[in-house]
Amino acid sequence: MERQIYITELDKNRILEQIGYQKEFGSGNRGGLEELEKELGRAIVVDSHKIPPDVITMNSVIQIRFDDDLDDLEEITLVYPNEAAAMENKISIMAPVGTALLGHREGNEVEWEVPDGKVKIIVEKILYQPEAAGNFDR
Repeated sequence: MERQIYITELDKNRILEQIGYQKEFGSGNRGGLEELEKELGRAIVVDSHKIPPDVITMNSVIQIRFDDDLDDLEEITLVYPNEAAAMENKISIMAPVGTALLGHREGNEVEWEVPDGKVKIIVEKILYQPEAAGNFDR
């Protein structure tokens, strides 16, 4: 059974704009866009002022751990495609791991499809969530 995920209305609208842009101007990853649309479709939309502080939203900074390496914490930021920078651990919402993490809560275990099967990611901690910090229009 899939866990329920949450998204702010602002994030959903901005992500849908990005999907439209990618479809029109040529993302080669149609399957990834469809997966992101599917995730948006199952998400509960919450007002930015009411989203719980333990939910991953756009521009959240989170600590994750892969279940095959429990000793290694990674800190990543979930961003829009134009802000993605792998060397800075800024992961695009359009990347499969970004899509997998969106809307999940601190403590959730998230499965991410990779060519060799599935990887389990554990959301250890949300270090920064814009809405919890009062940044509602980022």
